Amino acid sequence: MTNETIIAVTQDWLEKAVIGLNLCPFAKAVHVKKQIRYVVSRATTEEALLGDLIAELRFLQATDAQLVDTTLLIHPLVLTDFLDYNDFLDAVDLATAEPEFNDAFQVASLHPQYQFSGTEVDDIENYSNRAPYPTLHLLREDSVDRAVDAFPDADRIPDANIDMLKKLGLEGWKKLNLRG
Repeated sequence: MTNETIIAVTQDWLEKAVIGLNLCPFAKAVHVKKQIRYVVSRATTEEALLGDLIAELRFLQATDAQLVDTTLLIHPLVLTDFLDYNDFLDAVDLATAEPEFNDAFQVASLHPQYQFSGTEVDDIENYSNRAPYPTLHLLREDSVDRAVDAFPDADRIPDANIDMLKKLGLEGWKKLNLRG
């Protein structure tokens, strides 16, 4: 697949699932303002992906948030197994904690096989974090803080997502006609 196709599939998922189902109430504003950067990593090793992650964190650090507020680092060729991906998140946490980034970023994890602890593979609540491809969502801490301050009951978002997804059900999810 080309980078353009991978990005188009990811944007389709973002519009129909994340924004359309309001899984993340903060996503619509940055999407409408075109402040989301979509980067396809062609990394085939964890080391190469870590390098791409650090490069993207540096890009965000050097770029005005009004131009690019957040990045979806899509990596379809590495960490396609969820357990491997989940293990890699420790390295992601270490990278964002590097002194050069001064705790300015956090990373949300998205994966086509995403599974919360204590759930079954096909439990609908897992779909709140299921993207078409393994993806690291790079977020600015300042932006997250502003969004949370502006959104009442932000800590209720995960529970609200689970409730909504349970009402929607797997058949309803399939009717979204997501590509990928």
